[in-house]
Amino acid sequence: MSYESPLLHRPGAVAPPEGHPESGVPWHWGDPFAEQRAAVRGVVVVDRSHRELITVSGQERLSWLHLVISQHVTELSEGSGTEALVLDSYGRVDAHMVLGYTGGTVYLDTDPGAQATSALPKGGKQSLLAYFEAMKFWSQVDLHDATGELAVLTLLGPDIPAVLDVEVGEQPYSVTAFEGGFARRMPWPGKAAMDLIVPRAKLAEVWAKLTGAGARPAGTWAFDALRVESLRPRTGVDTDERTIPHEVNWIGTAAHVAKGCYRGQETVSKVHNVGKPPRHMVLLHLDGSPEIYPEPGDPVLLGERNVGRVGSVAQHHELGPIALALVKRSTPVDAELIAGEDDRAVQAAIDPDSVPEERAAPGREAVQRLRG
Repeated sequence: MSYESPLLHRPGAVAPPEGHPESGVPWHWGDPFAEQRAAVRGVVVVDRSHRELITVSGQERLSWLHLVISQHVTELSEGSGTEALVLDSYGRVDAHMVLGYTGGTVYLDTDPGAQATSALPKGGKQSLLAYFEAMKFWSQVDLHDATGELAVLTLLGPDIPAVLDVEVGEQPYSVTAFEGGFARRMPWPGKAAMDLIVPRAKLAEVWAKLTGAGARPAGTWAFDALRVESLRPRTGVDTDERTIPHEVNWIGTAAHVAKGCYRGQETVSKVHNVGKPPRHMVLLHLDGSPEIYPEPGDPVLLGERNVGRVGSVAQHHELGPIALALVKRSTPVDAELIAGEDDRAVQAAIDPDSVPEERAAPGREAVQRLRG
């Protein structure tokens, strides 16, 4: 049964279109562009209660977790967090998660429906929790699906301290516990972000408290627009079955290149040390004059040649229509591209700030031509 947040029944909440990746939570509250502006200049609260949560506890919680995810966590300190991936044996991305460590328990929150490739030959995909359970063996760890007990809300904007009565460290991923949950500072989307993991039974109560203190309700439309601007991918939307961490800016932030002994590590290390990924993620500026937009998975064309795929598409309050795309590294920065197909095909240009500086200059001219 699909999830539906109780906040969707609040006055003004608008649900996303059918089949949208953020189904189950409010898409916007009547004015998505004003919500974005408030997220940049004031403070908003976003319902992300459709995310799934897994807890890891027990004597060997950190040493075991270190072996099954891509991040270095053996020395993860209480009151901190990080991002991590689960990769398949070829180093391709299965799942992305954000960690928070407090009270002797590691909390992992991930996209709804996250899956991992089974360790068994031709085992197919299984839920992330089922994969972790299969990898426990004799380790002294306890795994628990906490999705029914905890929910995620996200605060965005410079005025977060005005509505949050919890002091959180300034470092990214700093974690501060409070009754029933914790707050975790995030480096994205935008310049100021804070995740709140709260008791699911008190979701509406916490929401009312935050909005009563001045946080404007905002939907996942605003969150995604800032996420795209921040060049942060979403698994299954900005990744496909061939994506490796190097292609989508997850090296360092979610995948450690020096640690060993995790599935897919050989590919991560080899590409980092002796090669370059075949594709890289870029920000595309889309021609908005036709008022049509490509969809995730649509091709990116250079002339008649397919050079990539479209990922997340967003309408940004300042940049207009934008998208993340995985394109071949050989694609010229100043190329005149077409994103989408059939009646969704629009002109597109690579944002020069989303590629290495030495390649950026020609791209700036291409963006100016597109905005013309």
